Amino acid sequence: MGERRGGRGHEGSTVGLEKYWASDPMDVLRVRQDFLLADLDPHGKPGFEGGKTEGRKSLEIGAEILADLQEQLFAGHQMGDDPRRVLLVLQAMDTAGKGGIVKHVMSAVDPQGVQLATFKKPTKEELAHDFLWRIRKEVPEPGMIGVFDRSHYEDVLIARVRELAPPEEIERRYDAINEFEAELAASGTVIIKVMLHISMDEQRERLLKRLDRRDKHWKFNPGDIDERMLAPKYRESYQLVFDRTTTPYAPWYVIPADRKWYARLAVQHLLIDALESMKLDWPLADYDIEEQKARLATG
Repeated sequence: MGERRGGRGHEGSTVGLEKYWASDPMDVLRVRQDFLLADLDPHGKPGFEGGKTEGRKSLEIGAEILADLQEQLFAGHQMGDDPRRVLLVLQAMDTAGKGGIVKHVMSAVDPQGVQLATFKKPTKEELAHDFLWRIRKEVPEPGMIGVFDRSHYEDVLIARVRELAPPEEIERRYDAINEFEAELAASGTVIIKVMLHISMDEQRERLLKRLDRRDKHWKFNPGDIDERMLAPKYRESYQLVFDRTTTPYAPWYVIPADRKWYARLAVQHLLIDALESMKLDWPLADYDIEEQKARLATG
């Protein structure tokens, strides 16, 4: 694994383990008071001065760093009963690259230390319960990195745009989400909420590529175009989500997604930063090492 160097804090700090960033992009990507989605360029690459080739090389370097830190998180619970875990929430319009994040970022770590949950249209059983019922069942275990490919935010995004629930119910859900995430944070969960921000032009190109390639037809749904026509309403809905649910314990990050390589690199950075902030280390052996060496020498 890559050499471990000094850790770092969060706000306003310089980038530590990842030497390829020109500046830490988190101040730009993190949603703060008065944040406006319309102000963020979906084709930007905050904090990174190189192009696609440099980005891919950096992703490989970061993969080593991430794998090292993830293994320490996993080992800390296996041997030391460390209760901490990470939850990465991915939200986006169609084609923005959630699947690519899972494939190209999370594939770098040991799969036994990752819990992936993909939330589709609720089943009849799920609809019979509160909207957070199915979410709670997928919360990552201690020592794990959990990934939500879509999440509880579908219940305030789609529900608002498609008018699937009355306004007063949507309002209740914002508060319920904040309480739920506060509960997770208090139990040792580091929450990273990511919205991948793609432009309309880039989305059109990606949808056309799916139609032009036989091996991508399975990924296309005519309903994607229907959702695309509602993009202005979705942007309004996302803005409300940011206004109502970005908190110190569960911050939102909006990542420009027109460049797939940059979005992957930025999400990888958020994960590395979160794990670094835990000040992880390898757990101490609960057995006599020299004794075990002697046993092997005579065995």
